[in-house]
Amino acid sequence: MTSTLPAGDQGFLKHLNRAAMLDALRREGGLSRAELAARTGRTKVTVGSVVQDLLAEGWVHEGDLQQGTVGRPGRQLHLDGRHHVLFGAEVGVLGTRAVACTLTGQVLARAATTTPTGDPDSAAADLARLVRTLAEHPDVHGREVLGLGVAVPGPVAPDGASLLYAPNLGWPQLAFLDTLAPHLHAAGLTSLGRVRVLDNEANAAAFGEAYLPPGPSPAEPPGLLAYLSLGTGVGAGLVEGGRRVLRGAHGLAGELGHTVIQPGGLYCHCGNRGCVETLLGGWAIRASLGLNALEPLEAALLPRRREAAVQVTLGRAGEALGLLLVNLHHTLNPSDIVIGGALARLGGPLMDTALDFFTAHLARRRGQSPPVRVDVRPDSLYLPARGAAAQVLGRAIAAPGLAP
Repeated sequence: MTSTLPAGDQGFLKHLNRAAMLDALRREGGLSRAELAARTGRTKVTVGSVVQDLLAEGWVHEGDLQQGTVGRPGRQLHLDGRHHVLFGAEVGVLGTRAVACTLTGQVLARAATTTPTGDPDSAAADLARLVRTLAEHPDVHGREVLGLGVAVPGPVAPDGASLLYAPNLGWPQLAFLDTLAPHLHAAGLTSLGRVRVLDNEANAAAFGEAYLPPGPSPAEPPGLLAYLSLGTGVGAGLVEGGRRVLRGAHGLAGELGHTVIQPGGLYCHCGNRGCVETLLGGWAIRASLGLNALEPLEAALLPRRREAAVQVTLGRAGEALGLLLVNLHHTLNPSDIVIGGALARLGGPLMDTALDFFTAHLARRRGQSPPVRVDVRPDSLYLPARGAAAQVLGRAIAAPGLAP
């Protein structure tokens, strides 16, 4: 006996088909309709119908005929980067950054402030001005906006409704997107799509690296990707299977900067003592060397790199990072580790010490362990903002009723 789905379920089924095909093309561009049917388990008739809709809406475009195939060659299908735009932003301690991206993750435009971030209301006003600047960029203007993602320097509630706290900004719990909304309206940004995302900056960067990886997409997504964010504070984002952010019961997963590695050590901004941040955080390095808190760390250290005190401080920070990598390897066992943030640009005694410590530890272990890919990204300034834009795409594809 054949059952029929109610009208509402038919619409949801159409959404599922659409989402499955867009996700397949995100992971593997250049598929033909027949290959798309095989990858998604849908019939060729269903694929043909959905693809026609996606072509008409500007989500997908057809490429060249496939070469070397048996039978009638099909046309390659790709996500179309010409019609839509995703906005992503990061509110940092020493400035705010924003990007406009295509469906394929290409950055069309970027904008930033370079002054220390103030209270939530002034930060929201700065962010709205940046998004307005991007919206008026000639490569962005006229595109259909899918939404805005915002990354913040602190843990976010699992439901994404509020920032729980931002110790390095001194912000308490608040619903930052609600704070931002009137500033977007005042800036004339009333058509920013239907997707709004708020997340921790390390989570956002990790998601972007896994979901819209730079360069060619890997054959298989990372089993577990860990993004270590080394800036004023220290945090980590954890993404499993290329798309699932691990958040923990209270949104605190990845708060590695506040794990204790030196009991009875220095006081941390969080109120505890001996946290990783007291040795590795940018604020701790500045305090140890008496550096100007308003000057970029790399610029402040450049004329003093050969000083013994600088070498000792950075070496100690490198040991803390190496220990953090070892503990991360043994507790969560990521397949891929990406290291970004301002400290990733320091290299020298910090990064060399950390990676030597980690490599030596792995070499001493008995038995054969699968290799861990460690990628240091000194060009990571806009990765959280780009990751927040990737989260908008993930939500637009996956959530019923958000895509056209």
